[in-house]
Amino acid sequence: MNIPKELRYSQEHEWVRVEGSTVRIGITHFAQSELGDIVFVELPEVGAQLTANEPFGSVESVKTVSELYAPISGKVVAVNEELNDNPEYVNESPYDKAWMIVIEPSDLSEVDNLLTAEQYEQMINED
Repeated sequence: MNIPKELRYSQEHEWVRVEGSTVRIGITHFAQSELGDIVFVELPEVGAQLTANEPFGSVESVKTVSELYAPISGKVVAVNEELNDNPEYVNESPYDKAWMIVIEPSDLSEVDNLLTAEQYEQMINED
């Protein structure tokens, strides 16, 4: 299972990469493997305000539709438009090509409340 050490994780299986004053968000390798083949990704518009632990979009697989939850609060400043035509990137490259959104956090310290790689790995191994 690929769980990059430099990222932080939500209990809903989103990953967070701090990049200066912004935060890049996607779903984890574990999440995409549980969902199966991703066929559609619905993401918010640039400018949307996100609230931590509230839905911001969804991913649809051949098995199910799952909501995406904002790991922290903030304003969407970029959306990965490539996922519109290439939803399979979520399965192929969840931490690189399949980033979903970039936000300007309302409070960057919210990242400290997220799980470390070790804590996330422990959580998924308990399921």
